Amino acid sequence: MPRRLVLSSLVLALVISLPAAAQETPTERDAARGVLQQMALLEKSIDVPAIVARLTGPNATRDAVVARAQALMTGELLALGDDITRHPEHGFVETRSVDKLVTWLRAHDFTVTVGVAGLPTAFVAKANRNSGAPNLGIIVEYDALRGTKGDFHGDQHSTQGPIGLAAAVAMSEYLAANHLPGTVTVYGTPGEEMMPPNAKTVMRDSGVFAGADVLVRSHSSMATTRPAPGFGTCCMNIDGTKYTFSGAPAHQLTAWNGRNALTAVIHLFNNIDGLRSNIRPEARIQGVITEGGAAPNVVPDRTAADFYIRYPDAVYLAQMTQMIDDAARAAALETGTKVKIDHYGDARDGISVASLAEVGFAYMKKYGATNIAPEPGKPQGYEETGSVSSDIPGLGFSAASSSAPNHTYEMEADALGEIGHKGFVVDAQAMTALLFDFATRPDYRAAVKQEFAGIKAQFGAYQEALKKVYVLPKVPDPK
Repeated sequence: MPRRLVLSSLVLALVISLPAAAQETPTERDAARGVLQQMALLEKSIDVPAIVARLTGPNATRDAVVARAQALMTGELLALGDDITRHPEHGFVETRSVDKLVTWLRAHDFTVTVGVAGLPTAFVAKANRNSGAPNLGIIVEYDALRGTKGDFHGDQHSTQGPIGLAAAVAMSEYLAANHLPGTVTVYGTPGEEMMPPNAKTVMRDSGVFAGADVLVRSHSSMATTRPAPGFGTCCMNIDGTKYTFSGAPAHQLTAWNGRNALTAVIHLFNNIDGLRSNIRPEARIQGVITEGGAAPNVVPDRTAADFYIRYPDAVYLAQMTQMIDDAARAAALETGTKVKIDHYGDARDGISVASLAEVGFAYMKKYGATNIAPEPGKPQGYEETGSVSSDIPGLGFSAASSSAPNHTYEMEADALGEIGHKGFVVDAQAMTALLFDFATRPDYRAAVKQEFAGIKAQFGAYQEALKKVYVLPKVPDPK
């Protein structure tokens, strides 16, 4: 069998089997059946394995650009990442971290605007030496997690910035030295671990990402992975909702003179537990009480709870959120209190494309990534909000950089050690190589654009199919 036909058959088999597994519920898989068949035909027409073979073969020019990114990492930027790791700042107050990144970019001939989209620690940096299309976009993060011992970099965001900076400068220098068209833009995105606001969505809505032809970023991982092409993965569909209860104070010895807002918020949690038998089992409802009263001898007149409500798809999530809102209203009604419902933030799953993911994965292996996951994971957009990765094609690089799970102190420690440093350098090299291909190969850009547009169209068809199957039960009036 000719090699091209073999490769096409392999990618067809991959797309038929893996995205179906990404739709996490039987209902989703049934609704996606026709959509996945269309996606299989799309992937066959693009022939991703042939693209990978064509791009990742010997190329001395590409290797020189990648070597420049590697030199920047080992010479300056790993140390910058270590410094940010040792001085963690949680979302939207990352002033020191941003100053370090911005100062380095300005020293390397980038014009930087800080405070974009009304977010004080968001920034956009453009290389002064470049212009024209394509616009190569690089997302960098720098916020730490909030922990009981204080802020800490348990997701290694501390070196996402230096990784992106290495790729940005290496590509900017190459394009300028060879008088090639192309713009290099670095997007500093704060508060990835926090809502509200959902920073990337706020920046998108403000037009910050307008004009980007591709967006890349990196993220810590225990394994070297890449997503399958498609959409539909838990748990990036999130509604952030705050429930604030208002009661009336009274002395606890005469509590009947007040209305207990703490009882109301406890009833909310109990009501949610009571609903679980009527909520699809793939749901995740996670909440904490953020205000519980001021003193034991005073009936609490104000309490609040903060919830992340998650489901694998956004269509059923809307029904779920309505049920939780009604549970809050019921808690207020039964306790004589009042409730304010604030849907303060949301995140939605995004789109992944094989023409970027498989090329990036091949480069990570080429440059020595460890703990290789042989099969693609679920489809997943390259950044957690989904909103941007549903608009612009891109890839999140994830070479193994820790032996510990995400959001742990052990992962933070690995950011300062050999395993972290090796993974970070691999990410910078692979990111640079992919950007090189995207900038210098119009045929590659066309393939990425074709695949992204095709999957996005199927995503819309998938949403419409789900709306038809998530039918609300008809509840009659009691007789």
